[in-house]
Amino acid sequence: MGSLLKWLWYHRNYIIIVLTPIILLPLPLKYPFPEARCGYAIILMALYWCTECMPLAATALLPVVLFPMMGIMKAEAVSIEYLKDSNMLFIGGLVVAIAVEYWNLHKRIALRVLLLVGVRPSLLMMGFMIVSSFLSMWISNTATTAMMLPIASAVLQQLKATEAQADAREFQAAAEDNHAFELEIQKPEPETKEEKQPEIKTQLEDQVYEHEFNPESLQESRRKAIEEKYILLTKGMCLSVCYSASIGGTATLTGTTPNLILKGQIEQLFPTNGGVINFASWFGFAFPNMMIMLVLSYIWLHVIFLGFNMKQTFCCGTKSERDKEAYMVMREEYKKLGRMKFAEVAVLCIFVMLVLLWFTREPGFIDGWATVLFNKEGTYVTDGSVAILVALLFFVIPSRLPTCGSYGYNDAGKMVKAPKTLLNWQVVQERMPWNIVLLLGGGFALAAGSEKSGLSKWLGDSLAPLEQIPPFAISMLLSLLVATFTECSSNTATTTLFLPILASMAVAIKLHPLYVMLPCTIAASLAFMLPVATPPNAIAFAFGKLKVFDMVRAGFMLNIIGILSVNLGVNTWGYVMFDMDTFPQWANITEVKP
Repeated sequence: MGSLLKWLWYHRNYIIIVLTPIILLPLPLKYPFPEARCGYAIILMALYWCTECMPLAATALLPVVLFPMMGIMKAEAVSIEYLKDSNMLFIGGLVVAIAVEYWNLHKRIALRVLLLVGVRPSLLMMGFMIVSSFLSMWISNTATTAMMLPIASAVLQQLKATEAQADAREFQAAAEDNHAFELEIQKPEPETKEEKQPEIKTQLEDQVYEHEFNPESLQESRRKAIEEKYILLTKGMCLSVCYSASIGGTATLTGTTPNLILKGQIEQLFPTNGGVINFASWFGFAFPNMMIMLVLSYIWLHVIFLGFNMKQTFCCGTKSERDKEAYMVMREEYKKLGRMKFAEVAVLCIFVMLVLLWFTREPGFIDGWATVLFNKEGTYVTDGSVAILVALLFFVIPSRLPTCGSYGYNDAGKMVKAPKTLLNWQVVQERMPWNIVLLLGGGFALAAGSEKSGLSKWLGDSLAPLEQIPPFAISMLLSLLVATFTECSSNTATTTLFLPILASMAVAIKLHPLYVMLPCTIAASLAFMLPVATPPNAIAFAFGKLKVFDMVRAGFMLNIIGILSVNLGVNTWGYVMFDMDTFPQWANITEVKP
């Protein structure tokens, strides 16, 4: 029996792949309607995504097969969904992130900020959280975590070694003082009564014995205390890095995949929305929310792993010797990078230009440059257009200033006759997560199939009784549901499955779609409780010698903080930004044009 169970467990993926479609088959057979056929496809994909019996990207391709065979959509119409404007925005943003990583600009920024913040454990945690959140706004949270953790480890090891050495010096000095004190004890004043002499001798022997034993036990207890202190500190630092990387990704439209899925789904389901979600509008809503989450997360992690002594944390006293030595470690790491090269300066300038172009394309309160120059008669230029334009510059601009002389020799010993460009296609090909492009496309195909088959309308009508519940309660409960679901499923799959349903529900109960879609999209990135929830969690779990309980204890409260924070944002500044007190006219149009 035991061997049979083991065999079934080892072959579980094959069993799920084969049995799941067969078990679900009665649904379309008993209800031969387009809604049931589309529901069959969505449930099948949801189970495949949750169990990961097939690669996520491979599962995302199932609509290309299932929808045409079930008569839901033509193959040509389904295929078009896999490369839309949101995919172009994703590709362009990632090319910029690849360039930043390739030329080590992210490491220079990280070390520079940490040198400015300081090396006290509390300030160090703050510095790592600030840097991790900022970097993950532009590059992947996985890359941010993988880069920051070794830096944190090196600094903590130096702090630990320095503290151990300082403690040894203090102990040696104390031992010398105690030795002098012992000599004084061994010369007591003579007593008048002779019968007390043996008792005094015994007491002195006991004192000498205690002196010979206690210092060693005291030193051992101090060593253990330092060891335990830095184990706890390492756990806190690792969790602070991975959590802040996940939080930082919510601040920008390209920071994490669920944000782009929301943009794509809004454009797919509500074609006349007028670009309600763009880089500037998302940043205006999500950045303040990210800051609130980051501050509260810092306080919570500080309380758990460092205690909370305000004076000790933020006092500005003289640096101790151990602080100076730890500072020198980061200083040496920064020196290893050398002076800024022309390529780094070029990448930084292009990156700044991209951010400025995104913010000023359609700021909302005034006409942006795209409106004035190109979009007078329609939305021709989008954030995706800008991202691809800037991405192409990396294949044009040289990595060194052109000169009349030689460019040195390459690794093969051949003379370099012309400088290489900032990026080449081989680097992009190796580092680009093409599977995410297919995942995005699979989500858009599902949304299109749901609309075309009428499943979205059926779901919306079924959820109409929710109109009796206050909107803030609906938003809070749905955010909690998504945040729980994303702990055991990828955030991409979670948002892909939930957003079309939430849109249909919002239309059915005449609620602004963004009122529920925005908080649920951000909630999908709040996977803090389990090591398997996100790659950053898994990296930190392995790196910091964490236990699952450590992550659950810290992450549970962060999930609550995130849900409360995003719902606060939706009901305050987000309510005003997106005019959520009225049901928008563009939300009445939900049919997808083939």
